Amino acid sequence: MSKFLFLLLFVVSLLQASAQDFHKQFKQAKDLYEGKQYSAAMAAFKPLTVYDQANPFPEYASFYYALSANQLGYGSVAKDMFLQIKKLYPTWDQMQEVNYWLTKLYFDQGDIFQALKVAATVTGPSLQTGLTELKRYYLGKITDSETLKMVLEDYPEEREAGRALLKILGQQPAHLQETSMMELLITKFNLPREKLVAVEAPKPVFKDTYRVALLMPFLAATLDPSPVVKRNQFVLDIYDGVKLAADSLRKQGINLEIVAYDNERSPELTRKILAQPELKSADVIVGPLFPEEAKPVLEFALTNQIGTLVNPASNTIDFAPHPFSFLFQPSHETLGIRSAEWVAEHVRRKNCLVYYGETVKDSVMAFAFIKRALELGVKVVYAEEVHKENSAGILTNLVSATEYDEWKNPLQFKLKKDSLGSIFVASDNELIYSKVINGVETRKDSIVVIGQETWLTDTSIDYAKFERTQVSLAAPNYHALNSPAYTQFRKKFIQKHGLMPGEYATLGYEVTMMLGQFFSK
Repeated sequence: MSKFLFLLLFVVSLLQASAQDFHKQFKQAKDLYEGKQYSAAMAAFKPLTVYDQANPFPEYASFYYALSANQLGYGSVAKDMFLQIKKLYPTWDQMQEVNYWLTKLYFDQGDIFQALKVAATVTGPSLQTGLTELKRYYLGKITDSETLKMVLEDYPEEREAGRALLKILGQQPAHLQETSMMELLITKFNLPREKLVAVEAPKPVFKDTYRVALLMPFLAATLDPSPVVKRNQFVLDIYDGVKLAADSLRKQGINLEIVAYDNERSPELTRKILAQPELKSADVIVGPLFPEEAKPVLEFALTNQIGTLVNPASNTIDFAPHPFSFLFQPSHETLGIRSAEWVAEHVRRKNCLVYYGETVKDSVMAFAFIKRALELGVKVVYAEEVHKENSAGILTNLVSATEYDEWKNPLQFKLKKDSLGSIFVASDNELIYSKVINGVETRKDSIVVIGQETWLTDTSIDYAKFERTQVSLAAPNYHALNSPAYTQFRKKFIQKHGLMPGEYATLGYEVTMMLGQFFSK
């Protein structure tokens, strides 16, 4: 009995001595950490991280080992140790601290979404201030607004993501700002507009009368009262449409003062007109119509902050190089994007071919279509730039038959029937789109062809063929002839001029009605 008691006392004393050693080692390691000797601290904490029945410090030693590694820039080592703590000691009462530091480490490594996922588990009141500062710092470093929008999709209540997004949007030029998104963020998260929005959109100024300056080649000196079509008839037609719209707007209580300047298609005369002080009082300038005259007008508009609609019949992006110049016609890029969105919404089979011509505008439209289509889940299985030399390949792709009926009519093709949803043709080159249409007509399947409104000016293709082959056209200048608005315009125009309104008279009317509606809002 005495031997057993002696052995028991001996074991107890060993355990006490061992525990005293662990306490001593932990204190020494902690002193090294607090003395910022992080390498030595890691070495001292390392043996204490191993589980031992007599060791009361494995969780704390692991924690400080990770902190020391983090101080030395060993982020991956620190993260692995924190994850090990979560796995081995899931009920440890300091787990909130572990998750706090894991949040920081994920942020450091650029894993924003994982950082926010872990941050959501940090609920301790004492850690919230530090957690908010972490989020503000790291989310504030993101420069891509789309990334922050994705963050808000996954974490819609994340105020610091909203703050960071508002700051980015508020730095954009006023005419590019997503004002509705900005207002939503300010309201939802109670964010300080004056601190986060660096570029404030100008506040609207309402007037009793707005001045619209038309800067166009009226060629007044060459005009005569004869009914003969003038060489600048399209300009005169635009003017007729503008005046008719101004009269219609006046009856709605929207007053436009139309002031016409004849620049005679001369850059020198254009500069002289711009030198007149009265032009600075214009609220908007419409024109000129040609590139060589546009440059001084665009410079004048930017200097004097006057809205300018250069050539309402053009979609050349060079006519809208700054915040005070605008396009009435959609750009080629916009046409490609909207066409892709139409395909994604209306065509059942989400795979398509893309053909485009050699011009820059064709390439811009095609690549804008492809980019947007892929974003919307439409698979572009093939895209080709078509030249005269390889144009025959369109029919080869579409109508290479593999089966025939008894009369040699194709039954099946190398490109299987109904295997394709659509074909987008980014070109107004008749050589390209006629081959596409003929190929689809031969196939007699469900392919939808998306093209351009300019195809309608080509008299070599019967309109019935467009209908048979399910052709849909991007047509920003389409007018529903039986719509109440167009019927009323046509009636007024006939009453005033005694003839049907043409393309340019309609354009002048639409542009002016649009301006009037903008001014009224």
